[in-house]
Amino acid sequence: MAADDRPGIIFLIGQAVEWRNMPFGLDAGLAGATFYVLTGFHGLHVVTGVILLLYMYFRSLVPGNYDRGHQGVSAVSLFWHFVDAIWIVLFLLLYLW
Repeated sequence: MAADDRPGIIFLIGQAVEWRNMPFGLDAGLAGATFYVLTGFHGLHVVTGVILLLYMYFRSLVPGNYDRGHQGVSAVSLFWHFVDAIWIVLFLLLYLW
């Protein structure tokens, strides 16, 4: 497993534990639904990022795969950093506000 995938996988495990132990559900009105939808969509993007990072990692194991450029690596890196930045915003809105 690539080192860059571990934080995403740990995040997803933490999110699953958090969802399981929440004192409210999806049916807890607008606030509950908003929480689950926002964190759920973010989790979906984290899953996508982990899959893309694993794909780039396994591609890098084949000699010569990146001889013609690294646009895919740059694109996946930008996606992953965007997902990180969105989590900062969600954390501020959902947990600290």
